[in-house]
Amino acid sequence: MTKHVVDLNSDLGESFGTYRIGQDELVMQYITSANIAAGYHAGDHNVLRESVERAALNNVGIGAHPGFQDLQGFGRRSLLLDPEEIYNIVVYQIGAVQAFAKLFDKELNHVKPHGALYNIAARDKDRAHAIAKAIYDVNEDLILFGLAGSELVKAGDKIGLKVAQEVFADRTYQPDGTLTPRTESNALITETEEAVSRVIRMVKDRKVVAVDGSEIEMQADTICVHGDTPQALEFVHHLKEGLEANGILIKRVGS
Repeated sequence: MTKHVVDLNSDLGESFGTYRIGQDELVMQYITSANIAAGYHAGDHNVLRESVERAALNNVGIGAHPGFQDLQGFGRRSLLLDPEEIYNIVVYQIGAVQAFAKLFDKELNHVKPHGALYNIAARDKDRAHAIAKAIYDVNEDLILFGLAGSELVKAGDKIGLKVAQEVFADRTYQPDGTLTPRTESNALITETEEAVSRVIRMVKDRKVVAVDGSEIEMQADTICVHGDTPQALEFVHHLKEGLEANGILIKRVGS
């Protein structure tokens, strides 16, 4: 029988100056891939270096986490950028994380867009293509993390990137497979047991129940736990235990 294998990732490095967000040092112990903010939606040069070094010490896959240039809105507000500008902001931010990775003799492993940029690319073909092309042009060996079944995944496949289809432990889904907007009251899952059971089903059965009760088919190559949520450490700890108890191997994408 084929063993189920999945990557476990978290969005990290999102502190800024004296403002501390998340429990990166503790969360890093449980994940296989880290999506590290590159300074546009969160993070700064000091946090970026610290985060990359921590990932290197923990043998965690280092990923760039590019977003819109919107610190105050944490990259979760949509900006009306054309595809050419989106291409440039993604190249710029990949370069920042890649440079720090080199300091620690590590290769950049993957790229995962953040927040509003990620959600726009999930449904907008032109902007999805701009992101995929930016990644490919910087390094065609980088892995693109995108929402399972989305336009971003399709754009990555089309351009020739290796793609990891991503599912979320702490978010609910709409019937079309998109994430429920954070402005909705039912967007987040806060109960650990519910999150773990949903993820296990996504990995083993490739299905998840949407907010209207319908079932969606979904491939899970990598699972995201948001590092900025209060229950992130509890989630990722119990998620790792739950996956292993169900015979699911946790392994970094590309390793």
